[in-house]
Amino acid sequence: MARMHLMQTAMVALALCVGVHATARPAASQASPYEWRNVTVGGGGFAPGIVFSIAERGLAYLRTDMGGAYRWDAAKARWLPLQDDESEPSYMGIESIAPDPVDPDVVYMAAGMSARMPAAIFRSADRGVSWRKTAVPFAMGGNEDGRGMGERLAIDPNAPATLFFGSRHDGLWRSDDSAATWQKVGSFPLPGLGKPARPRTTHGGLSFVLFDRAKRGRIYVASADPGAQHLFRSDDGGNGWRAVAGGPSPDLLPVKAAVGRDGVLTITYCDYIGPNGIERGEVWRYDPGKEAWRDVTPLKGAAVVPGGYMGVAVAASDPNIIAVATVNRYQGGDTVWRSTNAGRAWQELSGTSTRDVSATPFLDFDKKADFGHWIAGLAIDPFDANHAAYVTGATMYATNGFHQADTLHWAPWTRGIEQTAVITLVSPTGGAHLVSGFGDLGGFRHDDLTVSPPRVHLNPFLTNTNSLDYAGKAPAVLVRSGNTHKPVVPDTSLAWSGDGGTNWQPLRVPPSEATNGVPPPERTGNAAITVSADGGTFVVETTRPILTRDRGKTWLAIQGLPSRVRVTADKADPRRFYALDFAANRLVRSDDGGATFKPVASTGLPADLSGARAIGREAANPLVAAPGRAGSLWLLVGSDLYRSTDFGERWERATTGVAISRYGLGKGAPGAKWPALYAIGQLGTTKGVFRSLDGGAGWQRINDDAHQWGLRLRMVSGDPRRFGRVYVATDGRGILYGDPKEGVK
Repeated sequence: MARMHLMQTAMVALALCVGVHATARPAASQASPYEWRNVTVGGGGFAPGIVFSIAERGLAYLRTDMGGAYRWDAAKARWLPLQDDESEPSYMGIESIAPDPVDPDVVYMAAGMSARMPAAIFRSADRGVSWRKTAVPFAMGGNEDGRGMGERLAIDPNAPATLFFGSRHDGLWRSDDSAATWQKVGSFPLPGLGKPARPRTTHGGLSFVLFDRAKRGRIYVASADPGAQHLFRSDDGGNGWRAVAGGPSPDLLPVKAAVGRDGVLTITYCDYIGPNGIERGEVWRYDPGKEAWRDVTPLKGAAVVPGGYMGVAVAASDPNIIAVATVNRYQGGDTVWRSTNAGRAWQELSGTSTRDVSATPFLDFDKKADFGHWIAGLAIDPFDANHAAYVTGATMYATNGFHQADTLHWAPWTRGIEQTAVITLVSPTGGAHLVSGFGDLGGFRHDDLTVSPPRVHLNPFLTNTNSLDYAGKAPAVLVRSGNTHKPVVPDTSLAWSGDGGTNWQPLRVPPSEATNGVPPPERTGNAAITVSADGGTFVVETTRPILTRDRGKTWLAIQGLPSRVRVTADKADPRRFYALDFAANRLVRSDDGGATFKPVASTGLPADLSGARAIGREAANPLVAAPGRAGSLWLLVGSDLYRSTDFGERWERATTGVAISRYGLGKGAPGAKWPALYAIGQLGTTKGVFRSLDGGAGWQRINDDAHQWGLRLRMVSGDPRRFGRVYVATDGRGILYGDPKEGVK
C-alpha cells in the first residue's frame, strides 16, 4: 500500500526547500521542550523486508519503503524506530538491511529513496541507536519498483569487515573496512545499465547478494535486469565470478533467495521486479554440489493465477523446511506456501490459517481480514523454526506455530511500527480530538491516540482521503473527499458524517461531463468539500462549484466562484465562505451561505497571490479560519503568513524571518490575543516544526534533533481545545503528536 509515495516524496521535498528573506532578521528561536509520540494505528504500510539476526536470539530488523528502519526490542516487546533523528528525506527509503552475523550490536543499512536522491550506507555499533553514514556514488531505490527484492547488502560471515552491495544501476560494490569506503568490483560480469534516462523509471539491477555460510568464500549474486544470465557465483570470496547455467527461462527474473545449511539455494522468480506489474512467477532450487536445478513451483498448469513469487525462507535447523510467498496475486489474494520436504510437496497456508487482528482492528476493513497482499518479505526465525513472519502492503503478521501446527494462528507483529503516509487531518472543536485522512488506508476517527482505531472511514471506503473539514460550531458534522487506486472512483468520492466521523454517508453530486477527455474532479476524487460553521451547507469544488443545504438531495450552482479553487468556511459565521481567485489575484467571499461570491478589498495582501496556489492544489489549504472567531483568517502566500480579523477586508503580514511551508492553528496561550500558530518550515538554517504564541512575531522550534522523521512532513495542526497540543502528519512515520514537557508552557 505504498503506490503513491514516490510522487509525495518529491512534493514534500519541494515544500521544504523554501527561502528566507535576505533582509529579514530571524526571530528568536530558543527551543521549547516537547514530548513526542506516535498516534497509534499499527503498521499500515509496505515493509519490503524483515531480517532476523543470526547472532542473537530475539533480534530482528524491518526495513520500510518510506518510513525508515525498525529494530525489534524483545525486552520491551516492541519495534523501535531507528531513524527519527534523520533530517535527509531520501534516507527514509531503505534499500537493504544487514545485521552482522557475528556481533549482534552491529548492523548495516543501505538507504536512498530513488535514483535522483542521495544514497548512503549506514553502520551502527549499537543496534541502530546511532549511525555512521557513508555517502556512496551509486543510486538506490528504496521507494521505487523493485523495493521488495533483496537483500542487496550482505556481510561476509568469515570476514565481517567485508561487505558487498548489489546496486540497481552500477554493478557490484565491495567494502573491506566495515562500509567506510567502497570500490566497484571490476571482475563482476555485469557493470550495470547506468541511471535510467527518464524520471520515475528504474532498473532492477542486482537483486540479491547471498553468502553461503557453510562454504567459505561462496557468494551468489543475482541480476533482475534483462539478459540471458541471471545468477552468478564466486567461490573465492568475490574475486572471480562465473554465470550459473540452467534454471528457468531467461524472461523470469530472480528476486529473492535463501540458502540452507546444506548449501542448496531456493530462489523466487517473477516476470517483473514488482511489487506491481507481476503476472507470472516460479520457484526453483539450485544444488551447487550437483550443479543441478529443480522446479519446485507450488502451483503449475491450469491452477496458476496471475502473480509471482517473492518472499522466501529456509529454516536454519532443517533445510527441508522452506516457505515461499506469492506477490501481486489479485485473484484470491496472496498467500504463503510451506514445505517440509524441500519443495516436493506444499501446503497452502491462507486457507488453513486464522488471523487475530484485535490489536489493529482496522485491518478487517469491515469484513474478514485478508491473509495479505504484496508478501515480499518472509522470514523464519533462525533460533526457532516455529516463529515466522511475513509482511504485506498493510501490516506484518507473525506466528509461533509455523513448523509444527497444521492450522496456523497469525497476529499482527506491529507494536511500535507506524509506517503510513498521512495526507490530511483536522482537530475539531468537539468530539474526537483528531480525525485523519491517510493514503492507502483512507483515515480514521481517533478517540484514543494510544489505541488502534476500530475501523477506517467507510461508506464509501476511499483509499486516499484528500480533503477533510468540520463545522466550527457543529463539530459533529464532518465532510471528506478522496479517491481510490483507480483512475475513476467507482461510485462517489464524497461523504459526510453527522456523528463526528464514526459513521459516514455517501454524498452524490449531479453528473458532469469530461473536459478534453479528462474526467471531472468529482469522479477522480479531486473535488474538495467544505462545510459551513453550522454544518448546514456543503460546498463542493466540482468543475462548476455547487452547494447543497439538504445533504445532497438538491444542488445549487454557485455564482462568482472560480472553478477548481479551495474554499474555506468561516468557523464561527455560517454565512461566510472564502476563496482565492488566482486568475484575478484577489480574495472572494460569500456573505449569503455560499450562494454567491464577490471580491473583497483585501488591503495589505501582496499584489501577486500565486504563491498560495502551490499549497492550494494539495491537502493543506493556505487559507485557514480561526475557530470561535468570526472573520479571523490566516493566509500563507509563498513562505509568508498574513492575518485578517475583519473577514478579509484588511490584512497584515504576521511573520518575519521564518519561511513557512505548512501551518495550522491551535488553542491560544492563556490570555493571548492570537491562537497558537504551528508551522513546518525553516528559521535561519534550521528546518523543523515551530510554534508562535504572539501572532507570528516570535517563533520557537518545538521538535529537536532527535525528532525530525526525515523531515518528510506534510501537514501540521494545533488542537483548538488543548493548549500546546500539536499534530504533525508525516509521509512515512504516521501522525506524531506533541505536548510541552511537564512544567513547560
